[in-house]
Amino acid sequence: MVSLPTGESLIGRFVRLDVLTEDDLPELHPLLADPAIYASGYVMHRCPASIDDGVALARERFLSGQGQADGAGRGRTAYAIRLTGDGGLGPAGTLVGTSSLAEAHLVNEGIHLGSTLYGRPWWGTRVNPEAKLLLLTHCFEHCGYGRVKIQTDVLNTRSQAAIARLGAQREGVVRRDMRREDGTFRDSVVFSILGDEWPRVKAGLQTRLEG
Repeated sequence: MVSLPTGESLIGRFVRLDVLTEDDLPELHPLLADPAIYASGYVMHRCPASIDDGVALARERFLSGQGQADGAGRGRTAYAIRLTGDGGLGPAGTLVGTSSLAEAHLVNEGIHLGSTLYGRPWWGTRVNPEAKLLLLTHCFEHCGYGRVKIQTDVLNTRSQAAIARLGAQREGVVRRDMRREDGTFRDSVVFSILGDEWPRVKAGLQTRLEG
């Protein structure tokens, strides 16, 4: 039986994921305002000019459709990713990023894990593998999905490498897939993980976290 994401907290050793709320948005501003993320290919939208602009941008990008998943591909469940205080990554409660489960389709047993953003200090740490482990476990083991899609901009080579390292399979490129804020069009590189691939992917993520 396939079900929608529940919105329950997902708690690991290094990070915890809670449903993103309006109150979390100001903390996303420093992440969104870092020029390094745009230099690395995160180019769907502008770099915010102020805290108010950052909050507005985060609201538009990460809270649109929040809590409105209908099982037919609309709505999302967006999460705030915070540190637990373990592993020397920073103080407990520090907001280090966000990620979403969207495009949930119950008939097709598919869902999209995307809209992911991390602050630069946590690139290459245990944050992403554990967040992905928690989200993918929820998708496959709690909600019963058979396919999880993960995609990124063809310009974002850092993100492509991170997705491939998860063990996801690269399916191909969807050309002229979506319009960026500046009017240019993005080609999307699509990856996926299927249910029968999940045990291998899960074991790889657990090994990374133990290393």
